[in-house]
Amino acid sequence: MKKARFLFAIMVSGFLGAQEIQNDPPADSSKLISIGTKLGVPNIVSFNGEIILPFLDNHFAPYIDYGAFNIDVEDTETALNYSEYGINFYFGNSGKGLYASAGMAQLSTEFTFNNLTFEENGVSQKGSASTGLDLNTLNLKLGFKTGGFIFLRVEAGYGMGTIPDRLNFTATSGGITESFSEEITAIPGLNANGLLIGNIGIGLSF
Repeated sequence: MKKARFLFAIMVSGFLGAQEIQNDPPADSSKLISIGTKLGVPNIVSFNGEIILPFLDNHFAPYIDYGAFNIDVEDTETALNYSEYGINFYFGNSGKGLYASAGMAQLSTEFTFNNLTFEENGVSQKGSASTGLDLNTLNLKLGFKTGGFIFLRVEAGYGMGTIPDRLNFTATSGGITESFSEEITAIPGLNANGLLIGNIGIGLSF
Protein backbone atom coordinates (compact mmCIF):
# COMPACT_ATOMS: atom_id res chain seq x y z
CA MET A 1 0.00 0.00 0.00
CA LYS A 2 2.82 2.39 0.88
CA LYS A 3 4.54 1.56 -2.40
CA ALA A 4 1.31 2.26 -4.30
CA ARG A 5 0.93 5.62 -2.56
CA PHE A 6 4.58 6.41 -3.26
CA LEU A 7 4.21 5.57 -6.95
CA PHE A 8 0.99 7.57 -7.14
CA ALA A 9 2.70 10.57 -5.58
CA ILE A 10 5.54 10.33 -8.10
CA MET A 11 3.07 10.11 -10.98
CA VAL A 12 1.10 13.13 -9.73
CA SER A 13 4.30 15.13 -9.22
CA GLY A 14 5.51 14.21 -12.69
CA PHE A 15 2.17 15.15 -14.23
CA LEU A 16 2.06 18.51 -12.43
CA GLY A 17 5.68 19.19 -13.45
CA ALA A 18 4.90 18.40 -17.07
CA GLN A 19 1.85 20.67 -16.97
CA GLU A 20 3.93 23.48 -15.47
CA ILE A 21 6.58 23.15 -18.17
CA GLN A 22 3.93 23.02 -20.88
CA ASN A 23 2.08 26.07 -19.59
CA ASP A 24 5.19 28.17 -19.04
CA PRO A 25 5.80 30.51 -22.00
CA PRO A 26 8.86 29.70 -24.09
CA ALA A 27 11.93 31.67 -23.15
CA ASP A 28 12.02 33.41 -26.54
CA SER A 29 8.39 34.58 -26.29
CA SER A 30 9.48 37.42 -24.02
CA LYS A 31 11.62 38.84 -26.84
CA LEU A 32 9.05 41.09 -28.43
CA ILE A 33 11.26 43.54 -30.33
CA SER A 34 13.67 42.61 -33.12
CA ILE A 35 15.99 44.92 -35.02
CA GLY A 36 18.45 43.95 -37.71
CA THR A 37 19.54 44.24 -41.31
CA LYS A 38 18.67 42.43 -44.54
CA LEU A 39 20.61 41.75 -47.72
CA GLY A 40 18.86 40.69 -50.88
CA VAL A 41 16.49 41.58 -53.72
CA PRO A 42 15.03 44.11 -54.26
CA ASN A 43 16.08 45.92 -51.05
CA ILE A 44 19.84 45.40 -51.63
CA VAL A 45 20.64 46.53 -48.06
CA SER A 46 17.99 47.62 -45.56
CA PHE A 47 17.39 47.95 -41.84
CA ASN A 48 14.50 46.04 -40.30
CA GLY A 49 12.34 46.45 -37.22
CA GLU A 50 9.66 44.07 -35.94
CA ILE A 51 7.33 44.05 -32.91
CA ILE A 52 5.60 40.86 -31.72
CA LEU A 53 2.04 41.53 -30.48
CA PRO A 54 1.63 39.48 -27.26
CA PHE A 55 -2.12 40.15 -26.93
CA LEU A 56 -2.62 38.16 -30.15
CA ASP A 57 -0.74 35.16 -28.73
CA ASN A 58 2.53 36.19 -30.41
CA HIS A 59 1.24 35.29 -33.87
CA PHE A 60 1.20 38.75 -35.47
CA ALA A 61 4.19 41.06 -35.85
CA PRO A 62 4.09 44.41 -37.70
CA TYR A 63 7.40 45.21 -39.41
CA ILE A 64 9.13 47.95 -41.35
CA ASP A 65 12.16 47.86 -43.66
CA TYR A 66 14.09 50.91 -44.82
CA GLY A 67 17.26 51.47 -46.77
CA ALA A 68 18.75 54.49 -48.56
CA PHE A 69 22.25 54.92 -49.93
CA ASN A 70 24.31 56.25 -52.82
CA ILE A 71 26.89 54.30 -54.80
CA ASP A 72 29.44 55.85 -57.16
CA VAL A 73 31.23 53.42 -59.47
CA GLU A 74 33.59 55.03 -61.96
CA ASP A 75 31.35 57.34 -64.03
CA THR A 76 28.02 56.03 -62.76
CA GLU A 77 26.14 57.47 -59.79
CA THR A 78 23.36 55.40 -58.21
CA ALA A 79 20.86 56.54 -55.58
CA LEU A 80 18.53 53.95 -54.06
CA ASN A 81 15.68 54.29 -51.59
CA TYR A 82 13.68 51.28 -50.37
CA SER A 83 10.84 51.12 -47.88
CA GLU A 84 8.42 48.35 -46.92
CA TYR A 85 5.85 47.94 -44.19
CA GLY A 86 3.49 45.09 -43.41
CA ILE A 87 2.79 42.27 -41.01
CA ASN A 88 4.26 38.83 -40.36
CA PHE A 89 2.09 35.93 -39.17
CA TYR A 90 4.04 33.35 -37.16
CA PHE A 91 2.54 29.87 -37.27
CA GLY A 92 3.90 29.18 -33.77
CA ASN A 93 3.23 31.32 -30.70
CA SER A 94 6.81 32.14 -29.71
CA GLY A 95 7.61 34.86 -32.27
CA LYS A 96 10.05 32.66 -34.16
CA GLY A 97 10.05 29.85 -36.71
CA LEU A 98 8.05 29.73 -39.92
CA TYR A 99 5.94 32.74 -40.87
CA ALA A 100 3.96 34.24 -43.74
CA SER A 101 4.33 37.90 -44.63
CA ALA A 102 2.35 40.53 -46.53
CA GLY A 103 3.49 44.11 -47.07
CA MET A 104 3.58 47.14 -49.34
CA ALA A 105 6.97 48.12 -50.79
CA GLN A 106 8.36 51.06 -52.71
CA LEU A 107 11.69 51.04 -54.53
CA SER A 108 13.02 54.26 -56.02
CA THR A 109 16.27 54.36 -57.98
CA GLU A 110 18.11 57.11 -59.83
CA PHE A 111 21.05 56.50 -62.19
CA THR A 112 23.36 59.16 -63.62
CA PHE A 113 25.92 58.26 -66.30
CA ASN A 114 28.71 60.83 -66.61
CA ASN A 115 31.44 61.47 -69.18
CA LEU A 116 29.35 60.16 -72.05
CA THR A 117 30.38 61.10 -75.58
CA PHE A 118 27.70 62.60 -77.81
CA GLU A 119 28.06 63.37 -81.49
CA GLU A 120 26.03 65.97 -83.34
CA ASN A 121 26.75 67.33 -86.79
CA GLY A 122 30.12 65.59 -86.68
CA VAL A 123 31.09 67.30 -83.43
CA SER A 124 31.85 65.18 -80.32
CA GLN A 125 31.30 66.53 -76.83
CA LYS A 126 30.99 65.21 -73.31
CA GLY A 127 27.72 65.04 -71.39
CA SER A 128 25.63 62.98 -68.99
CA ALA A 129 22.40 61.03 -68.98
CA SER A 130 20.10 60.19 -66.09
CA THR A 131 17.16 57.84 -65.60
CA GLY A 132 15.03 56.57 -62.74
CA LEU A 133 13.03 53.46 -61.96
CA ASP A 134 10.21 53.43 -59.42
CA LEU A 135 8.49 50.20 -58.33
CA ASN A 136 5.46 49.80 -56.07
CA THR A 137 4.64 46.21 -55.17
CA LEU A 138 2.54 44.05 -52.88
CA ASN A 139 5.04 41.64 -51.36
CA LEU A 140 3.91 38.15 -50.32
CA LYS A 141 6.62 36.07 -48.64
CA LEU A 142 7.40 33.00 -46.59
CA GLY A 143 10.14 33.30 -44.02
CA PHE A 144 11.91 31.58 -41.17
CA LYS A 145 13.41 33.27 -38.12
CA THR A 146 15.56 31.63 -35.49
CA GLY A 147 15.17 32.34 -31.78
CA GLY A 148 17.59 33.70 -29.23
CA PHE A 149 19.19 37.07 -28.57
CA ILE A 150 20.96 36.94 -31.96
CA PHE A 151 18.64 35.75 -34.72
CA LEU A 152 18.93 34.84 -38.38
CA ARG A 153 16.12 35.03 -40.89
CA VAL A 154 15.54 34.10 -44.51
CA GLU A 155 12.69 35.18 -46.77
CA ALA A 156 11.48 34.30 -50.25
CA GLY A 157 8.42 35.43 -52.15
CA TYR A 158 7.01 37.52 -54.95
CA GLY A 159 6.28 41.22 -55.35
CA MET A 160 3.17 41.92 -57.42
CA GLY A 161 3.02 45.19 -59.32
CA THR A 162 3.32 46.85 -62.70
CA ILE A 163 6.90 46.87 -63.92
CA PRO A 164 7.72 49.33 -66.74
CA ASP A 165 9.25 47.89 -69.90
CA ARG A 166 11.20 51.03 -70.83
CA LEU A 167 13.51 53.51 -69.13
CA ASN A 168 13.21 57.23 -69.89
CA PHE A 169 16.55 59.06 -70.09
CA THR A 170 17.36 62.75 -69.89
CA ALA A 171 20.63 63.60 -71.62
CA THR A 172 22.52 66.88 -71.19
CA SER A 173 25.47 68.00 -73.27
CA GLY A 174 26.80 71.47 -73.99
CA GLY A 175 23.78 73.10 -72.39
CA ILE A 176 21.38 71.14 -74.61
CA THR A 177 18.92 68.70 -72.99
CA GLU A 178 17.20 65.87 -74.84
CA SER A 179 14.97 62.98 -73.77
CA PHE A 180 14.84 59.44 -75.12
CA SER A 181 13.78 55.98 -73.92
CA GLU A 182 15.33 52.54 -74.05
CA GLU A 183 13.75 49.13 -73.58
CA ILE A 184 14.71 47.38 -70.33
CA THR A 185 16.85 44.34 -71.01
CA ALA A 186 15.66 40.97 -69.71
CA ILE A 187 16.49 40.49 -66.01
CA PRO A 188 16.04 37.06 -64.37
CA GLY A 189 13.16 37.14 -61.86
CA LEU A 190 11.69 40.38 -63.25
CA ASN A 191 8.73 40.62 -65.58
CA ALA A 192 5.86 42.96 -66.38
CA ASN A 193 3.75 41.69 -63.46
CA GLY A 194 6.30 41.72 -60.64
CA LEU A 195 9.57 40.38 -59.36
CA LEU A 196 11.00 37.57 -57.28
CA ILE A 197 12.04 38.43 -53.71
CA GLY A 198 14.80 36.82 -51.68
CA ASN A 199 16.82 38.02 -48.73
CA ILE A 200 18.73 36.96 -45.62
CA GLY A 201 18.93 38.88 -42.39
CA ILE A 202 20.60 39.02 -39.00
CA GLY A 203 19.78 41.00 -35.90
CA LEU A 204 19.05 41.19 -32.17
CA SER A 205 15.86 40.36 -30.26
CA PHE A 206 14.91 41.88 -26.89
